Amino acid sequence: MLLTIGAIFFIYILTKVYISVMEVGYVSDAKNDKAVILTPTNYLKAANYKIASQRVEILSALIEYLVFIFWIGFGLKWLESMIVVEDMAFKSVLFILGFGIIGFFFSLPFSIYQTFFLDKKFGFSNMDAKLFITDTLKSSVMFILFGGGITWLISKIIIHVEDWWLWGFALIFAIMIVINVIYPTLIAPIFNKFTILENEELKESIEKLLDSVGLKTDGVFTIDASKRDNRLNAYFGGLGKSKRVVLFDTLIEKLSKNELLAVLGHELGHFKHKDIIKNIFMMGVLLFLMFFIFGNLPISLFEVIGIEKTPYAIIAMFLIFSPIISLFFMPIFGMVSRRNEYHADEFGAECESKEELASALQKLANENKSFPKSHPLYIFFYHTHPPLVERLKRLGVKIDG
Repeated sequence: MLLTIGAIFFIYILTKVYISVMEVGYVSDAKNDKAVILTPTNYLKAANYKIASQRVEILSALIEYLVFIFWIGFGLKWLESMIVVEDMAFKSVLFILGFGIIGFFFSLPFSIYQTFFLDKKFGFSNMDAKLFITDTLKSSVMFILFGGGITWLISKIIIHVEDWWLWGFALIFAIMIVINVIYPTLIAPIFNKFTILENEELKESIEKLLDSVGLKTDGVFTIDASKRDNRLNAYFGGLGKSKRVVLFDTLIEKLSKNELLAVLGHELGHFKHKDIIKNIFMMGVLLFLMFFIFGNLPISLFEVIGIEKTPYAIIAMFLIFSPIISLFFMPIFGMVSRRNEYHADEFGAECESKEELASALQKLANENKSFPKSHPLYIFFYHTHPPLVERLKRLGVKIDG
């Protein structure tokens, strides 16, 4: 049994490493081609950033395997022995919080390198040490409060309900929907300052665009994204009455009014086609599958690891092995998402024009240093958006190369 689960995790890690190696090789060759979409300077910079990022991913995957060996080999038994508490639900909370804290310290060096070295080198990150520490502390408090509370609830269900996995799924799915509702109004403002859009002309144009598709929102806001990062973005957040339009301050600076409206038109296409609802449903299906699998793990699995089949052990197994299921379901989500992106592009082009949307996408790619090409295997597993080359071709842009 131990060899079997070790082999499964090894195949998962090997798959991730292989995909990244193929992407590094592909981009290393493609960066020598004639620049497309991006300026020659940005094309080369985007390629080098992609290569460097994938090399970090390879190292991260190898560390992930070592962490897996640590937990399965003796880490879970050691952590269990360190927590001497009678109440099982409370013990589960302490165990999972400890599990999360240890995992955080394993991932911290990668986060620091990505933020202060790699992203700084390529001109993305504006993060300083004070903001990084503040963000980390805020995230940690949220993890302790929400993670601890959810663990306690799931543990109570496992202890007292026979078919606990079904009710556990219902609870987590409901929490997922609630988070979507409260994120733009309660969670996101913890990290960013939200300000009502001051440009009245732009605000009026956006509201007119929203009215044209019958979308009622909580307002149009800008956020101070530039204090962390120079990348451009915009999104529609929330569900129901909490929906709001959020524009990065960097986006407003770089795009013209018509280009920005085309980008928002693209996002409205997702609303019009109910893509958010579809995504929540697909996530629900994956979550149901995960709870079914982890709710029916054999006792022998826990015996070979050397721990009892307790609520905290089941939750730990979920946290360790759920990324494997997610990785091999990602191609399905990606295929659906890429199709939805094409449809959203069509809608965005109708809201303004194909030319304005194409111009906006090219500016976004240049500012965000997004390399426009990827290995087919990388696209298959990871891309939620079609390659930019293909999106622009569908919008009528002639691409040389």
